[in-house]
Amino acid sequence: MNLLNSDHFWQFACTLYAKPAQQTTLLALQNQQGKNVNLCLLLLYLDSLNLSVNAEQLSTLINVIYEFDNQALQPLRAARSYLKTNQNTINDYATIREELLSAELKLEKQQQHMLIEAVNEFELIEHTEPNNIELYVEV
Repeated sequence: MNLLNSDHFWQFACTLYAKPAQQTTLLALQNQQGKNVNLCLLLLYLDSLNLSVNAEQLSTLINVIYEFDNQALQPLRAARSYLKTNQNTINDYATIREELLSAELKLEKQQQHMLIEAVNEFELIEHTEPNNIELYVEV
């Protein structure tokens, strides 16, 4: 099997996430069930390539991004949320928000790269109708 490319995955993720219904669903999974959006996007990407992961591989992917998510992405999101709530008291809020969003996107791309590196170590199973996201939602 050919190795997956993180740039192709990034383009897939950006295209999919730009769809309002997909964005709403992914954010609901993140905010209500504690799921990782980048992992969801990877699983949907694998679905689009007719590739399946098993429960052990999914667990590995969760572990690969756990610390990065908790130490880098979640604190940045929390800071952005706090600033948004208090934007009337923050000088130059618009510029700060834009810079935080830019940093967050760079971190999201890094996390996606981490996922692709990990999945490229797996022996994936070709499947005509994979449903990787269902496996993740059930965890």
